[in-house]
Formats: sequence, C-alpha cells, structure tokens
Amino acid sequence: MKSRIFVIKNNIAMITIQRITDTGSEEYRFMEGLMTQAFPREEYREPEELRAFTEKNRMFYNNLVCDEGRPVGLFTYWDFGTFHYVEHFAIAPEMRNRGYGKLVLDAVKDMIKTPLVLEVELPEDDIARRRIGFYERCGFILWESDYRQPPYRKGDDFLPLRLMVCGELDEAASFDTVRRKIYENVYGCDE
Repeated sequence: MKSRIFVIKNNIAMITIQRITDTGSEEYRFMEGLMTQAFPREEYREPEELRAFTEKNRMFYNNLVCDEGRPVGLFTYWDFGTFHYVEHFAIAPEMRNRGYGKLVLDAVKDMIKTPLVLEVELPEDDIARRRIGFYERCGFILWESDYRQPPYRKGDDFLPLRLMVCGELDEAASFDTVRRKIYENVYGCDE
C-alpha cells in the first residue's frame, strides 16, 4: 500500500500526516503506545488485529501525526468511498493544549473531500461535553440518533455513544447506511 503524506504549514507548526503500513517500525511503536495510553481497553482492538489491519486492510488508514518530524499524535480512519470514519484520534499527553487537534482536523478536512464521521461519548459529563464542543468548533454536527459502539472484544458490552459528522450527510437519510458500514467493516458485526 502506498503511504499518503499530507503536510500543513502555518505559523505554529508544520504538521505531517503519514500512513503507517510497517508494524515493525519505530513510528508504529509510537502509535501503538499512544493508542493504549490514550484510550481505555474497551475502545481499541487487540494489538494483533490492529497490526493486521495496518498492514493488509486497504480501507484502513493508520496515520502518524508529526510536527517537523517529531511524532505528536495518531489519526486512524476508514475510507468508505462516500464518507470516511475516524476511528481514533489522539495527541500525545505532553503535546496537548497546543492547538494540534484543530490543526490536524483542518489538515484532514483538506486532505479528505468526503464527509467525516466519528464517535463521541454521550454528553452526560463535563469532559464529554467539552470534547463534543471541540468537534463542533471544528465543524462537526452531533447526530441525535441512538448509536451503540459494538465491542472490540468478545464478552464486552456495546457502548452507548453518538455520531458526529463534518460534511454533507443528512442524519435522517444517512444514519442507517453509515451505521451499517461502520458495524460491518470496523467491528465485524451486523446488528
């Protein structure tokens, strides 16, 4: 698979978003470490499955985010043709609150011309509301339809979440199609 590199420069940083396909690389080790640090275990797949998707799944893009060559985050997404599903997005803890999140989303919106879809926690606590607010400031709209994230591991429960969308997707017309594509391809289920 060909690596995709996207660069955005401004007066704050020079952001590079580069696809990782070699799971033996230093870049992959950084990404995997950040994934397990930034997300609870129930919100990411087993390392062996992530490695297989990274190396072999043409729809899955595992990306390293760098600032002038220095790794600062990760951004994984799925290309479903009519929309892209953002599975994971994290900035390294020591690099947070420096504007990287907005820079990366701006770069991704420039790079990907179809609507972006992502999952967020229900707006039931301050942290979840702040995260939703961040995405809204970046152009995303919170869909109100009930959505449950399928479990990554057998025996785990579905997580009640919401979808957020940036781009031209109508919730009433598209929710079922979007949910079905995510369920089938990302989580391997058809519920």
